[in-house]
Amino acid sequence: MSFKDHFSASAADYAAARPEYPQALFQWIASVAPSRGRAWEAGCGSGQATRDLAAHFDAVYATDPSAAQIAQAYAPDNVVFAVEAGERCVLPAASVDAVCVAQALHWFDRAAFFAECERVLKLGGVLAAWGYQDIVVPPALEAANTAFQDEIRAYWPPERRLIDEAYADFDWPFAALDPPAFAMQADWPLSRLLAYFSSYSAVKQYRQARGADPVAAHAGAFAAAWGDADATQRLHWPLFVHARRKNAG
Repeated sequence: MSFKDHFSASAADYAAARPEYPQALFQWIASVAPSRGRAWEAGCGSGQATRDLAAHFDAVYATDPSAAQIAQAYAPDNVVFAVEAGERCVLPAASVDAVCVAQALHWFDRAAFFAECERVLKLGGVLAAWGYQDIVVPPALEAANTAFQDEIRAYWPPERRLIDEAYADFDWPFAALDPPAFAMQADWPLSRLLAYFSSYSAVKQYRQARGADPVAAHAGAFAAAWGDADATQRLHWPLFVHARRKNAG
């Protein structure tokens, strides 16, 4: 199955730059799963969420259609990585306690993926999909960040809108669960923030279309607002989580 590949060309940058998800999220997923036997993570990228899932499940099967992303992935020994689309995997029917998708469901053929969740989840198994929206910076950085985000806005792929809408209109399968609120934040130096911006698919498209680097163009404004570049600033991302349970019969 073909897929929209916005990240293979910058897989190493993506792996190094993305923020971490809160540990409480993975603890909650494990607590609502029928057991902690096996989880499937679809669209795993370089294994960012995979490593946290591996701390809570006996086995994790992590898949991504991008071989370049999988090549960057690493995790404990209880993880198996495979180059497979989220719409179809080799797992047996009724074999997993949880299916997880981190910041990737907007790229999927959702009807096909949800059908695959129906197939591979055990009765009572849990589907958890989450994503995070535009970064929230400290007040001193707001002007620089607004100018940068406005510069690249037209270069986001159309699926980005689904993140902005927090997957609000998806035709979800199964019965809804009510996850708690989770805080996603990080304390980064300026270099890490600029590397994160460079991992954006919109930045990649901007560079290809205009032959210029918007991150470099705005780096001076961020540096002036930041102060000591080695000092850390607290950054936030609005995190949304959807969770559903397959009918236990």
